Amino acid sequence: MNRYLTGHLPLISIFLFSLSFALYGQRLAIDWLEQNGILDGMADLLSINEIRIGLILMLMLLFFMIFSALKLIADTVNSLSFLFFSSKADESNSGSKTEGGQWIYFIGSILALVLHPFIIVVLLAFLVASFAYIVFVVYRIAESLTIPGLIGFICFHLFFWAAFLFTILFVVFRLYNTFIASLPL
Repeated sequence: MNRYLTGHLPLISIFLFSLSFALYGQRLAIDWLEQNGILDGMADLLSINEIRIGLILMLMLLFFMIFSALKLIADTVNSLSFLFFSSKADESNSGSKTEGGQWIYFIGSILALVLHPFIIVVLLAFLVASFAYIVFVVYRIAESLTIPGLIGFICFHLFFWAAFLFTILFVVFRLYNTFIASLPL
């Protein structure tokens, strides 16, 4: 496959996943604003459609930044794991073998956009696409790595993402506890 035809797929996938989450978040935000009586006051300044579009754009920018950062981190972890565990010197670029996997995220993002009213399905589409991509990458690079290198590659990714997720959850939990403790009761 021509790299120039498919090189834009990661950007489009990030855009579509961001739009899916933004559409769902916009609906939640509008419902919350309406329940708390804030939407009527905002409607005096802007039309409801302008508020909706503004919320979609802000949320899309937020999710676009999150997914872009995750892609940058994932690419860096991939490069580091190839550096640490690729032992065959004749293999010029093991990373180029994984380029076809961008179609997995692209199809997942289209599915997420079509089913955006159901957040569970959108999250599931992202998680299934991520798992399928990992399986695809391991399958494609298995022939260019030794068995210990492949095990190291997989363990490096598992440990990194587990530590990353644990750190994020720990920080969120600590911030929540600090916020709750600071409330005057």
